[in-house]
Amino acid sequence: MSDEHITLTAGDAEVDVLPGNGGRVGGLRLGGVELLRQGERYGCFPMVPWCGRLRDGRFRDGATVRQMPLNAPPHAMHGTARNAPWRTARTSTDEAVLTYDLTDPWPYPGRVTQQVALTEESLKLTMSVETHGSSFPAQLGWHPWFLRNLGGEDVTLGFEPAWQEERGEDHLPTGRRVDPRPGPWDDCFGMPGGVDVTLTWPGQLRLKVTSREEWVVVYDEQAEAVCVEPQTGPPDGLNTHPRLVTPLEPLEASTTWTWTRL
Repeated sequence: MSDEHITLTAGDAEVDVLPGNGGRVGGLRLGGVELLRQGERYGCFPMVPWCGRLRDGRFRDGATVRQMPLNAPPHAMHGTARNAPWRTARTSTDEAVLTYDLTDPWPYPGRVTQQVALTEESLKLTMSVETHGSSFPAQLGWHPWFLRNLGGEDVTLGFEPAWQEERGEDHLPTGRRVDPRPGPWDDCFGMPGGVDVTLTWPGQLRLKVTSREEWVVVYDEQAEAVCVEPQTGPPDGLNTHPRLVTPLEPLEASTTWTWTRL
């Protein structure tokens, strides 16, 4: 793992980008206050070429069944790119662009590009998956670990999903959509108008996570952090909602975090 460490700044906002550690955002500080859980597994990592759990680590491409390593037995979880080094394509004071070439165990060649762009009021993450060879199914998304507490009251979550994906005993969606249920959650929600989730640390900060994508996984079962994960499909989506990457049509998505001091 390379220990390259890129720091972006805009006003009193600072972002750490760690290409060698899965292309992740390692930290986000506003006025010196860290918002993301620290540690090599945390921060905010890109989920690609799939998001969340992949049932039994398998997906079908036409008649071919592909098997991925079971890194969260009995499933494969969060793609392959978060454990791999990415390359830095370019950086400036407030932007970094990273690339990752898909390789074993993923069976198809392709390139992932991620742009991290900071302003004084927002952080925008944009990712694309391209192929110049055979088409393949893929997903992408982000997995931020927001600190539950910034030194005051615990964060509250505000969002109005249209549905919740019913979760089976194996933690995967059953395919049924149900009315949203109260937390704690390790659940996928549908927001057809686009992901829009507000995190409020009372008296300190309000942060909105938005995306044009319509799926978001919310995970708040840990004491230290809460996760709000916009993604291009639900968990096990390579099997249930595959998005095809073709030479003419890359898969692209973005998420924007916008903050206001309280």
